[in-house]
Amino acid sequence: MIPRIYIPGDSGALALGAEKVAKAIASELAERGIEAKIVRNGSRGAYFLEPMVEVATANGRVSYGPVKPSDVKSLFDSGFLTGGHHKRWLGAPDKIPFLAKQTRLTFARCGVTDPLSLESYKKYGGLNGLTNALGLTPAAIVAEVTESGLRGRGGAGFPTGIKWKTVLDTSGDRKYIVCNADEGDSGTFADRMIMEGDPFVLIEGMTIAGIATGATKGFVYVRSEYPHAVAVMNKAVEIARKAGVLGASVLRSAHAFDMEIRVGAGAYVCGEETALLDSLEGKRGMVRAKPPLPAHKGLFGKPTVINNVISLASVPIIMDKGAAFYKDFGMGRSRGTIPIQIAGNVKYAGLFEAAFGMTLGEIVDEIGGGTATGRPVKAVQVGGPLGAYFPRALFDTPFDYEAFAAKDGLIGHAGIVVFDDTADMLKQARFAMEFCAIESCGKCTPCRIGSTRGVETIDRIAAGIEPEKNLALVTDLCNTMKFGSLCALGGFTPYPVMSSITHFPDDFKPAPVRVAAE
Repeated sequence: MIPRIYIPGDSGALALGAEKVAKAIASELAERGIEAKIVRNGSRGAYFLEPMVEVATANGRVSYGPVKPSDVKSLFDSGFLTGGHHKRWLGAPDKIPFLAKQTRLTFARCGVTDPLSLESYKKYGGLNGLTNALGLTPAAIVAEVTESGLRGRGGAGFPTGIKWKTVLDTSGDRKYIVCNADEGDSGTFADRMIMEGDPFVLIEGMTIAGIATGATKGFVYVRSEYPHAVAVMNKAVEIARKAGVLGASVLRSAHAFDMEIRVGAGAYVCGEETALLDSLEGKRGMVRAKPPLPAHKGLFGKPTVINNVISLASVPIIMDKGAAFYKDFGMGRSRGTIPIQIAGNVKYAGLFEAAFGMTLGEIVDEIGGGTATGRPVKAVQVGGPLGAYFPRALFDTPFDYEAFAAKDGLIGHAGIVVFDDTADMLKQARFAMEFCAIESCGKCTPCRIGSTRGVETIDRIAAGIEPEKNLALVTDLCNTMKFGSLCALGGFTPYPVMSSITHFPDDFKPAPVRVAAE
């Protein structure tokens, strides 16, 4: 049997040297005259171990990492093609503690299969959900997704089934499925991992959504900073079309559905669904006033489902295993699993998929291993640059939409960024206002002007100019932005600002006056 060597082609792994390792392994194989197949899989998400190389042996897959090009010769000398021990030996991938503790539903194939092999996808349960969906009425599919409790994983947490039912019940000569892959939040990479590591699950999810709502055309809107994801998705769509998964007759059924990939121009605000629609239509990405809702009048004025990558990629497992299976995971109104992305100053950075309900402390201290610097954790920002900063006093908060909202926080896209005790929270609050000012589409005054005045006011606090008066002004600005902005960019910017002021008040006090030595 020809040995199979798995080397991630994932962007995160490439940034850590995976391409150099792949070339070194290919060169070593040629030099030793060994015939082997190199598979460029996705990453399993344990980025602190990347590049992680795996080899298929008679006893299952064995992993090594993080591998450097300088390790390759000694790996071969140690017999790694048959799972031989080496200083980089990690054993079976699914036994690695970071991976073994996870509940992988949406990411079950990520890092396991060849991303561009439809046969590999089907071998691991791919297309089962679509096949089941084709045997149901559109209303029955929508009912199953509704019953599963799936909510939008892009940040808003809106029930997916309700959105689908609205589009199903809205008449239109044409309907669309739009996948929001404009993953722009700091510390988030789950969408990219799916697109690069398991693209067919997104294609399958979008196709099911099309059949369920009567939509025949889909678009994936990907941010321009994701060239590898764009390339993989384009290839995967072409493969799916040739195999009859997409096209005039989906898997030889009476349903038609096709899709294409569109690349954004680098605007954070285009992660907001209506600004995304404007961008897709070739306009400047600016937020639309609601109503009408996109479900009624969306892309080109037609009924449109807009879902995040993870929302759509979660649909195949629901249609395969059933709503009851998926709903059995989680807590409260937060059902299923959530891919938590752990980043920042943290020891074990990566993607951790688990059922809702773990506490923030468990995620940061036990899964993430605390800070990379070894210093105490000061703050954790959850939900991207517009998420609240949580101090250790709130680490008992369970990872649940309602639980975070009750503490004036938000889960968002489930990105977690860890900061140690050297972080200056006044500077972080200023960054939030500056970020909003830079990225604002400019359509509404609270966001456009409020964020600019916010930066100026925080600068006055930093300079020690009337700190109490200016803190009150920042609070008032945040209140206006929160309730007066057209979209979440201006509406959520107050979360990081006010959480910094509330939980870290010492960072907003004037610096002690230093008396010059006489």
